[in-house]
Amino acid sequence: MKDDTLLTVAGRDPDANHGIVNPPVYHASTVLFPTLDAFDNYHKAKVRYGRRGTPTTFALEEAVAALEGGAGAIAVPSGLAAITAALMACLKTGDHVLVTDSAYFPTRYFCNTTLKRFGVETTYYDPLIGGGIAALIRPNTRVVFVESPGSHTFEVQDIPAIAKAAHAAGALVVADNTWGAGYYCKPLSLGADVVVHAGTKYFVGHSDTMMGLIVCKDEALGRAIREDAQVFGLTAGPDDVYLALRGLRTMGVRLPRHYENGLKLALWLAARPEVSRVMHPALPDDPGHALWQRDFTGACGLFGFVLRNENRTALAAMLDGLEFFGMGFSWGGFESLLIPTAPGKIRSATRWTVPGQAMRMHVGLEDPDDLIADLEAGFARMNATR
Repeated sequence: MKDDTLLTVAGRDPDANHGIVNPPVYHASTVLFPTLDAFDNYHKAKVRYGRRGTPTTFALEEAVAALEGGAGAIAVPSGLAAITAALMACLKTGDHVLVTDSAYFPTRYFCNTTLKRFGVETTYYDPLIGGGIAALIRPNTRVVFVESPGSHTFEVQDIPAIAKAAHAAGALVVADNTWGAGYYCKPLSLGADVVVHAGTKYFVGHSDTMMGLIVCKDEALGRAIREDAQVFGLTAGPDDVYLALRGLRTMGVRLPRHYENGLKLALWLAARPEVSRVMHPALPDDPGHALWQRDFTGACGLFGFVLRNENRTALAAMLDGLEFFGMGFSWGGFESLLIPTAPGKIRSATRWTVPGQAMRMHVGLEDPDDLIADLEAGFARMNATR
């Protein structure tokens, strides 16, 4: 099936649900067994306790696994839960993990605190290292973590080259594919072993639900990660699962609009005198454009740019008066967002030396001309405040 068809039909079973098109929400803790034999063999039952998932959960997992081309998926309560559960299942005391220097900050925080406390060492690497990562792999390196494009700075990683080096050394590759959403990029086909998603973003699409998904290429590895997630009690709530599954059905319509709107605003920003740089892999002059063309079929609405003006008062004048762009964390919803970022405060393996104020923009589903007019007025306020 093509992805748009898959998004529409995967995980649905009307015949098992009285003809109901969408899998209903199952609220459950206790699940009853009809006989003593069934009770004694509870571990063989797919539905056996609410924490282990319900038919609603399994429908979402089936759909996302099919979208990514994986052997199975695990639904957890947030994107961070997907990251931490995958890493905890793949690492143990004495192991070493390589993490891209452009990773989502909570990923770094988890590595620098929890993993460190449990005796796992983390080394951050240049996201543009490609096959050169082989020089950083140690005998005890168990995982190479990639995120493409990277948070805030949007470097596109050469996942096939990294995976080749990692697999040659017996290490797994875990890929954060939230930006590609399983629709515009499929890391498992590029060599990754595990894919993690903040389903909060494009799967849900409405900024009202927390959700994480883990997808594994190998069925045995998927079972191991699922068991670890269960031990930590990482169960996605039934209503959240339902909203993610419902959002997934329209993702094939929403994402192209995010792509189109985002690219239009990126091109507009690139021509503005207030902007020194736009970080969007779909732009022909972006350093990661060739890799993006090879590994992606499109782009979402999230990208970055750099303002020449670093004056906070001027930045406040711009942002505080915006009508359609909100300031808030997360992204992937129908609404547009714009926030300042500070890549230089996060990096450790590479230096962020671009002068000016870095910004992160998520372009929503509004009319792009209205968004441009809003930004134009914001720039006028910023320029008047200098």
